[in-house]
Amino acid sequence: MSDETHGVDGNDATDGIRGVRRGSAPVPLSVLDLATVGSGLTAADALRTTTAIARLAERRGFHRFWVAEHHSMPGVASSAPAVILGHLAGRTERIRLGSGGVMLPNHPPLVVAEQFGTLQALAPGRVDLGLGRAPGTDGATAAALRRGRTDGADEFPQQLAELVRFLDDDFPAGHPYAAIHAVPGPVQGSAPGGVQSSARPPVWLLGSSGFSAELAGRLGLPFAFANHFSAANTVPALELYRHTFRPSAVLDAPYTLIGVSALAADDEREAHRQVLTGALSMIRLRSGRPGLVPTPEEAEAYSFGPLETDFVDSWLSNVVYGTPGTVRDGLDALAKRTGADELMITTNAHTPAARLRSYELIADAYALPADSGSV
Repeated sequence: MSDETHGVDGNDATDGIRGVRRGSAPVPLSVLDLATVGSGLTAADALRTTTAIARLAERRGFHRFWVAEHHSMPGVASSAPAVILGHLAGRTERIRLGSGGVMLPNHPPLVVAEQFGTLQALAPGRVDLGLGRAPGTDGATAAALRRGRTDGADEFPQQLAELVRFLDDDFPAGHPYAAIHAVPGPVQGSAPGGVQSSARPPVWLLGSSGFSAELAGRLGLPFAFANHFSAANTVPALELYRHTFRPSAVLDAPYTLIGVSALAADDEREAHRQVLTGALSMIRLRSGRPGLVPTPEEAEAYSFGPLETDFVDSWLSNVVYGTPGTVRDGLDALAKRTGADELMITTNAHTPAARLRSYELIADAYALPADSGSV
């Protein structure tokens, strides 16, 4: 088998991919968090909120909780997903934890294999390894992360193959890395006196275009699409994935997850106030002025120019927001339109209490079970 297709045949990472539908939700519901930092708040505040959301998500029956990798953005504190996930592993018991995603070109594959092998040891059987090929930042920061390397996204298939070889510990004899082992990993189970640990984390491919969709299909891997910032490409990318999908030891049929930006509040005005903070934050980021997420008061007082107004209208058209019933209807419609197997909700707004309230309201809208026994 070629290195590019390795990981499709013969690995045991089949558990934990397909989500569990709870309550009246049409598909499993999960959470993506960026540890957003609001004006007047600190990174410590943001990470405490991330932890609180993860615990709420577990208590209310969301299926998985992922964190994203971003760099050099003052308003986002999720630059080190593995570190955050290690923290969350000690503060949750059942919810699946994962990366949405690790930007593989930024890291040596061996390091990623060791990080997620460690996470799997900390939280056996509930870790997902989602991988992307974008830098998660601007070009200059990407160059600093990669120490001047220029291969970047073009080398992603080869980097992916190398990572999976490290995860499975099965480089062929004669390969330069045949004697190198990612630890924690399978080598510990084959060593004298060793006990085989649980299967390594399932690998997901993430994307916002057709490249990763086609690669995930050819490799028979689950595919997560960033509908929350590339909505126009969602249906074409999912169709490409399904068309190119080849059954594998990981999946016998395609499995699609889409990220969706959503916020529920007790009334429409409050929902609009909160999502407007995210829109203004994106305007500043895309105009080269990244900063902390503004307060609702700052966003309401901001004088949007004509082009900025057009951007806000376009941005908010891809956000599902309003009262709980409105959000539920919007999520149902999106699941039906795309045929997605799972929805992963991200709520990027300034106010921690509003974000927590949103997930609680969405859980109530779908009658997700409340587990008072959760840690």
